Amino acid sequence: MTALRLATHRLRSRTHAILQTAVAALAAWYLSVLLLPDPQPIFACIATVVAIGATHGQHRQRALHLVAGVVVGLTVAVVLVHVIGTGAPQMALLIVLAMSVAVLLNGSDLVISEAAVSAMLLLMLGGGFSPNRILEAVIGGAVALAIALLFPPKAALTVSRAAQAVFGQLGRSLERTASALEAGDPERADAALEQARAIDELIDTLDDALTTGRETVRTAPSRFGEREPVERYDRSFEQIDLAVRNTRVLARHAHRALRTGDASPEVAPAVGSLARSVWELAAAYDDPGRAEDARELAASAAANAAPDALGESVRSTAVDLMRAAELVAGDPETLPSEELLLGLACHDERLRAAAAEAEERDNCPFVAVIDCSSSAEVAAPRSGHGSFALDAARSAAAGRDCRRGAAADCR
Repeated sequence: MTALRLATHRLRSRTHAILQTAVAALAAWYLSVLLLPDPQPIFACIATVVAIGATHGQHRQRALHLVAGVVVGLTVAVVLVHVIGTGAPQMALLIVLAMSVAVLLNGSDLVISEAAVSAMLLLMLGGGFSPNRILEAVIGGAVALAIALLFPPKAALTVSRAAQAVFGQLGRSLERTASALEAGDPERADAALEQARAIDELIDTLDDALTTGRETVRTAPSRFGEREPVERYDRSFEQIDLAVRNTRVLARHAHRALRTGDASPEVAPAVGSLARSVWELAAAYDDPGRAEDARELAASAAANAAPDALGESVRSTAVDLMRAAELVAGDPETLPSEELLLGLACHDERLRAAAAEAEERDNCPFVAVIDCSSSAEVAAPRSGHGSFALDAARSAAAGRDCRRGAAADCR
């Protein structure tokens, strides 16, 4: 019964796309019959189905690539059919040659596969070269584009689901890391590390959703109203990606510290604050007012982090979450996240001690110490990670009256 419900749910979620594809293919057929002398414009229907797909992908790009693939496949097939004739061996040779030509022309995967399909269809359907076949492909691609513009997917919903999946895994990974540190459990920390590593696939999904979402809200009139939600996710994507990477580094440091017995339970609350910051940040995309809560929780984690490598990971993750919160709030230029972090700990001796210890151990590829009174950078980046030194130097030039240090953890 459960399997039946799951199957029904899958079908229900795809029903709109399936019906849309069928209607588009029907429209392409009748339009081709109206405009072209071919009474059976099968290539128009094939072009429409491939271009529009059942996944609501990048319709415009798919349609253009499809037409290119059809042209390549038909051209190769027409030339070779007259030379080598028809038959099963000839079909295999046509596939090889059509796909090879598409690769030589630097075609996408869709162009390459469609070149092979077009060549096979021409061979199986018989007949010589006809410009109508190419025109049918053009009509099919145009119909797919029109359907995509008139009945686009819900861009904001697709992007939101992909982003919330990232935040869900990110928050749970941080919570599990905090729990492992509090309990002194290396196995739990290892599970948190594996969970953090698994977020990369979700990040890729979010990136794809944003690519499609940007195209949709810019080209589909019915989705113009979703521009702001999609752009909110888009402008903070880089910081979310960095937060995921730094969380993975944090989990790795926590696991190593627990295995060697160097971890202190006192760092657990700071990691827990990062997890709560992630939950607030996830909610801020629908309610930007909550971005301030996310920023404050991340700032609290940075201020209370221990002066060691694990604490440096906490602060590095906090920087990314604070910057993401600023971007979600829509005012990212008022104060860079690095300066926010330093400003909150301007009088915190532990941060200066952490920077000094990190530099002495040489366990991090980046340590920057700024003498604000002299506007001089004492220690510069050693491996080119990030742009913190430049931002800090600008802060120093502005006349800050304290000496600040920070370390960015290895990624």
